Amino acid sequence: MTAGGDVGGHPVGPDVAEAAVPRPGPVRRFLLRRPGLVDAAVVTVFTGWALLLGLGADSMYWLHEVLGGPRVLLMQVTSAVLTLAGAVALVWRRRRPVLVAAVMTVLGVLSLALTGATNGFELGVALALYVVATTAPPRTLLAAAGASVLALLVGARVLPLARTVGAKSLGVDPDDADAFAAVTGSGPFGFATSPAWFAMAAPVVVLALLAVGLGTLVHARRQRVAALAEAARARAEEHAQRTRLAQASERAQIAREMHDVVAHSISVMVALGGGASAAFDWAPDRARAALDELVDTGRAALGDMRRILGVLHDDDGDGPAGDAPLEPQPGSLDLPRLVGRARTAGLAVRTSGLAVTGLDALDPALQLAVYRIVQESLTNTLRHAPVATDVEVDVRRRADAVEVVVTDRGGTAPATAGPGSRRGLVGMTERAAAFGGTVEAGPYGQGWRVRALLPWNEGDA
Repeated sequence: MTAGGDVGGHPVGPDVAEAAVPRPGPVRRFLLRRPGLVDAAVVTVFTGWALLLGLGADSMYWLHEVLGGPRVLLMQVTSAVLTLAGAVALVWRRRRPVLVAAVMTVLGVLSLALTGATNGFELGVALALYVVATTAPPRTLLAAAGASVLALLVGARVLPLARTVGAKSLGVDPDDADAFAAVTGSGPFGFATSPAWFAMAAPVVVLALLAVGLGTLVHARRQRVAALAEAARARAEEHAQRTRLAQASERAQIAREMHDVVAHSISVMVALGGGASAAFDWAPDRARAALDELVDTGRAALGDMRRILGVLHDDDGDGPAGDAPLEPQPGSLDLPRLVGRARTAGLAVRTSGLAVTGLDALDPALQLAVYRIVQESLTNTLRHAPVATDVEVDVRRRADAVEVVVTDRGGTAPATAGPGSRRGLVGMTERAAAFGGTVEAGPYGQGWRVRALLPWNEGDA
């Protein structure tokens, strides 16, 4: 993972994930924030269209001549009442789209029965079906659209007043039986050749198809946007999880480094302090030398700690991290100095392989692992066998691996430290595992032996 949040070379940060989701345009955002404005516009369009057809249609003038003014006035009032009911129903189309579609269909059939025309309810049904298409599953949409269209088409075919108004709209006198039958059809399947029925059916079918088609497209787009949003959320969560894992890994590495530095340095300092105290009266020069070495060890430990803690801060030169010297991690060239401190602390250490040719050319991370394994092994010896009679550090570079063996033969006095936390052993194991290696640690005679095998190849050198 890079600092920019790339995984596998592909950016997956929250900003990139959010950018992958299509954003609505300014007009759509304006309307989405104001659903009440959209509802008012829908109700206004339907009401205006329905009143225009219900109160000002040519059929009303013809009916006025045939039926008389009072009855036509009653039909106009009925049309207005039905329109008002439809307008109220449309306000609820977002919450109960299927129910509103059913109500608009019933009102449309009533309009056919009482006024002889749909009077704009085909538009009301289409508006309701659009919402059904954008929110309901396909099966529900098919049932709602089919039932609504079928009810209006059947009503236009079988209701007497609807047949009469349909014929009149084509200029046919309903009193002319032959002409009336010709335009309205006769027999059970007469609608197939009925121009009047087709004139009423066409707006119903066309508007329903447009509503269902447009609503289906909008529904598909919403699903696609939702899927993209979910994918973006998943990528953002994956990015956050990777970041958390990386931070946890860094914290674990810092904790491991701190353990190695602090445990070793304090063990050496305790041994030096004890030796200086014991030699203070009979060998003051040796006590003074031990104290000087103790101070040097403390300073070195403090420098290591500041360097390790520096990774917790931005490298901008400000604060404690900016004051810490930028020194390289310890490596194979530092092994003799490490062994020297252990000898000064009182351990009898014999070494072999520390000057192996090419060991210092290995990967710095591999060198650090070798250094820390030797350091932790000597630290454990200082803590648990401070008077070991023989400690041997053997570092060998094989053809395909680096082998580290640290052996103590046991001491003549009991250890001064209590049971360890085993964090050191865990840290050594983790360091070796990072290179595909292994660590074996256990009793060896009266003492203890640690053997680590770290694979390497020519590419590491």
